[in-house]
This record gives sequence, C-alpha cells and structure tokens, in this order.
Amino acid sequence: MGKAVRARLRAHVCKVRAARRDAGMVTSEYAMGIVAAVAFAVILYQVVTSETVSAELQDIVKRALSARM
Repeated sequence: MGKAVRARLRAHVCKVRAARRDAGMVTSEYAMGIVAAVAFAVILYQVVTSETVSAELQDIVKRALSARM
C-alpha cells in the first residue's frame, strides 16, 4: 500500500473509533431514561384505571361485542 492510502485508512479508522466512543448512552443517561419511563408508566396507569376512562373503555368493548356482522 502506498503512504497516501495508509494515511487515509488510518484517518478513517480514527474517525470510526471516535464515533464509537460517543455512540451510546452512559449509565446516568440510562438511569434518567428509566426514571422517566417509570414515571410515564405510573401516570398512564393512573389515567387508565380512573373511573371515567374505565367506564369509557367498558362502553367501547360492549359496543364492539354487540355489533352485528
């Protein structure tokens, strides 16, 4: 291989390695993502299990089951 090809290859490898270092989330970002997901799940659970939403969902299911085909 010529010197120019090696230099370009080495530069490319360095760029790829640098990109890999910053490619993923760190542990603290995972922790914050999990906390946010759990908070969203709790809020969604509270909404879905509320009396108003529960009654509406039951009404939708009853109408779907009683529909004529």
